[in-house]
Amino acid sequence: MKRKIISIDEEKCTGCGQCIPDCPEGALQVIDGKARLVSDLFCDGLGACTGTCPEGAISVTEREAGAYDEQAVMHNIARQGGAVVKAHLEHLLAHGERDLYNQAIEYLIEHAMMIPDHDNQACLIRPARSRRNPFAGCPGAAGRNFARVPHPSGEESRAATGSELRQWPVQLRLINPQAPYFDNADLLISADCVPFAYADFHKDFLRGKYLIMFCPKLDHGIDEYVAKLADIFSSHTIRSVTVLHMEVPCCGGVTYVVNKALEKSGKKIPVTDRTITIQGEVT
Repeated sequence: MKRKIISIDEEKCTGCGQCIPDCPEGALQVIDGKARLVSDLFCDGLGACTGTCPEGAISVTEREAGAYDEQAVMHNIARQGGAVVKAHLEHLLAHGERDLYNQAIEYLIEHAMMIPDHDNQACLIRPARSRRNPFAGCPGAAGRNFARVPHPSGEESRAATGSELRQWPVQLRLINPQAPYFDNADLLISADCVPFAYADFHKDFLRGKYLIMFCPKLDHGIDEYVAKLADIFSSHTIRSVTVLHMEVPCCGGVTYVVNKALEKSGKKIPVTDRTITIQGEVT
């Protein structure tokens, strides 16, 4: 297919490498003293690298080239850390590539990776209204109204459900990683909204477990959460971990934090990951 893609003038290129940081997609490398386009699949043709070449050796041209592949790019970028992912997302938005941006966000969600903070209020950029996605903003912020069947007014419906909470505090920011109750514990690690969406949270999930809660979207210091959970995993014999998060995209960060903490701790602990829909169903 013919599309826009960068071209490098080898005679002008000095191999200084100043173009490399401006290509988070990883399409450029310095090889044998020259900047090289290593893969058509990784070059989006937007030309972010052209403005930083002091020799003017890089330009955008139109030629036959393999189709740009956002999934392949994200697979390459995700391994390079949050800062590179952030640069890539901002790069796409700065050039108005909303479809590619949405593909990148979906890749992070599908692979349970945290969406890094970036400059453009990413949740406000989803452009496509469709039957599947009628809301043009962040799916997690979309207003919904649910029709509920009234509960019967008999004695059974008024019976109190006992609390299954076994410890305090429950917010990860406040928890002491050395607390003795974590010894030989089964952990329930939940997003903050889950107990409000799922009516039988105590009976179906919390019973017999110690609770840890946080919000991957609104809480600050996610790296601190990774370190704190890793400390808990490392300092105690944890029998199992159950992860609960909402279906909205940003909530996938709960799984990301748990996986990173396990990786950091070097522990192998059985993990069960469950998703709660905003209508209160388990998937």
